[in-house]
Parts: sequence; structure tokens; C-alpha cells
Amino acid sequence: MQQSPGWHGLANPHRFQRVSALILPWLMAAALGFLAAGLFIGLVVAPPDYLQGPSVRIMYVHVPAAWLSLGGYLGMAIAALAARVWRHPLADLSVRAIAPVGAAFAAVCLLTGSLWGRPTWGTWWVWDGRLTSMLVLFLLYLGVIALAHAYEDRSRGDRAAGLLAIVGVINLPIIKYSVEWWNTLHQPASIRLSGSTIHADMLQPLLLSAVGFALLFAGVVLMRMRALIAAQKKAVRLRRKAALADAGA
Repeated sequence: MQQSPGWHGLANPHRFQRVSALILPWLMAAALGFLAAGLFIGLVVAPPDYLQGPSVRIMYVHVPAAWLSLGGYLGMAIAALAARVWRHPLADLSVRAIAPVGAAFAAVCLLTGSLWGRPTWGTWWVWDGRLTSMLVLFLLYLGVIALAHAYEDRSRGDRAAGLLAIVGVINLPIIKYSVEWWNTLHQPASIRLSGSTIHADMLQPLLLSAVGFALLFAGVVLMRMRALIAAQKKAVRLRRKAALADAGA
């Protein structure tokens, strides 16, 4: 009996390209749908906050960007671990694909947080635990990108980038619990397993936006992985062509 491709089945780059080509259009369409609904409700329909006023609407971009920058880094670290432990052939590609996308989301988080902080706190930036650790996360993403391209030997770059990705995971709980460990301008988490302190009229568009941004994140990562696999195939063909030319010379 033929088994459906799972984690190991998708290790075949040809199969991955085929399956991802089928998934991508639906994934991006769903992302645009959720984003359109979430941002429209959040920016137009949802009420302003009774304290912060209309500036709270930045939340519908800022909070999903923060969640996904953390989740993206965790996914990147898991991929790096899979590359080291199970030698999964697409794991290092996943690290390379996730890093720029996660860095972009972390940058959006920092930028929107600054725009939100100015009317709320009266300043663009403070060196509190949450902001500083988020900046460190952004720099970790940049470090992974830099290391992945720092060596002519691609495998050495993948190993160095993967090691930094794994070690950098220590920053994630610091970001999460910084508002509890240190004095900070950030409020504690509003959404917990025990419930939410956000009004339903605001929570609904926030969750819709978060799902939309998550699907967009996944779609862009898939597109980057497809591009990286295609570039690898092209490089292999060029090396073979050069080797044949040298043999015939």
C-alpha cells in the first residue's frame, strides 16, 4: 500500500515542489481573505479603546507580527535541530527560507510598536525588557541570515546559522516573561489559556488578522523554499555542465 507523503515523504525536493505548488494558491487566497476581513473589521468597524482611542488599531498588525516573529524563530530553530539530528534534506533550506521572513515580521513589530508607543507612552522607544529582547530577536534573525551566506561552502554556512538559531531560542522565554520579570511599560498578556481581557469586538478582528498573517508567513516561506530548491537545481546543472566541459577539453 502506498503511503501518503509525510515529513519524510516531503524530504524529496521534487515531491515537495509538486505538493507545495498545489497548496500555495489556496494558502495565499486564504491569507488574503482572513487579512481583508480582520483588517477591515479592526480598522473600520471595531470600536476605539476607551483609553488609547483610535491608536489601538495598530494592535491588529503589531500583535500578529509579534506572535509570528516569535513563532517563526521557534520554527526556524526546530528546522535547524532537524537538520543536525535527523539530517532532513529540506531542514537547512527551511532555516534559510524562514530567516528573512521572520526578520521582516520582527521589523514590522518593532516599527508598529514604536508608532503605537509614541501616543500611548509619549516616547518612540524605551529600553525596557520587552522592547530590548524583541530587538535582540531581530538581530538574531539578521545573524542567522549573515552566517548562512558567510561561507563559500554552503554546508558550513548552514551549520553556523543553525547553531545560532538553536542557541537563540533562549531569547524567546525572555520576550514572553519580560513583562513579569522586570518593570516595563508593556501590560501583561491580554490573551491567556484561562481567557481574554480584550473585548470580543476587538478580539475577533485580532484573531482574524493573526490567522491571515500566519497563512501569509507560511505562504511566503513556501515560496522562498521553492525558489531555493530551484536555485540549487540550477547550480547543480551548471556544475555538471562545467565538469563535462572540463572533461571534454
